[in-house]
Amino acid sequence: MGERIPIAVPRKGRPLESVLDCLARRLGVTDLADDVSSTLRHEKAITKGTVEPETSDLYHRLATYSNTDEPAAPEYTLVRDDRAGKPRRIVFDSVSIPLDEVEPDDGQLLETFPSGSDLVLVGREEPFRALRTHEFALGFDSADLVLEEVVELRPDPIGKIADINARINPTDTDVQVVTGLGDTVYHTLMATPERAPTNDPIDRSFIEAYEGSLCITPRYERLVQAVLGTGALEGIDFEYPPADIDEEQAIADAGVGVYLTVTGSTARDHGLVLGEQLFPSETVLMENAAEVTPESDAIKTLLGALETETALTVS
Repeated sequence: MGERIPIAVPRKGRPLESVLDCLARRLGVTDLADDVSSTLRHEKAITKGTVEPETSDLYHRLATYSNTDEPAAPEYTLVRDDRAGKPRRIVFDSVSIPLDEVEPDDGQLLETFPSGSDLVLVGREEPFRALRTHEFALGFDSADLVLEEVVELRPDPIGKIADINARINPTDTDVQVVTGLGDTVYHTLMATPERAPTNDPIDRSFIEAYEGSLCITPRYERLVQAVLGTGALEGIDFEYPPADIDEEQAIADAGVGVYLTVTGSTARDHGLVLGEQLFPSETVLMENAAEVTPESDAIKTLLGALETETALTVS
């Protein structure tokens, strides 16, 4: 009798695509990864109104995507969407990957599993919280959520993902970060030319000397406190973008801010000067130590042995 090894994954977006890319590389399931990614990109385009669907019947499209006659086919579900006129959106629900049929880089690891075992990806709106409540031993989610919820705030800053585990109080959660997937974007300091120092970089030392408004997204307040360090925030007041203004424009109006950016091109369009990349935001593999089994440990090894450009270093 085979084992079923569940892993919590995001339901949509860049983090889920990063997980699928990881599985495509490690397990050779490229067709599955491409199928799920293309389906969700198509549905995202429909939700945003940039693509006209063949049918406006959401439930018909859902039934078409979820082939219940094929046990190994991906399944999808519906979630609420916050865009006006689009109350529901099709997202990933689950898929079973028969380990007897995959072709991993290291085939010896599969000897750990009885014949007929499946790796089961289970979509969750908040995989990190699902791990915290002991629903899973393993899961993928954004590193940002760990900073937003469980790391201790200290006067000195967190500069890289490797610092996270050292700041997680084991009495608060059994979850630890295992590795990152390399889909790195950065929370970046930026300022207008008028506020930027003339001959010095826009970095943490600039923030330590700065007094005034710092524009950030409200959901990232605790993260910004962690990555800058509470000691650098004396004399600084957080300012939040109005609902009807782009975040980069709000930072330009405030003079100084922190924004999550890939290239910084849109920030430059608003006349902002890019400063220090404060913290790498990437999808991470996490483990709940209290739920570890030999099977989950083998899967962790299989998925964690990644040769990526991850900013993560965990000893």
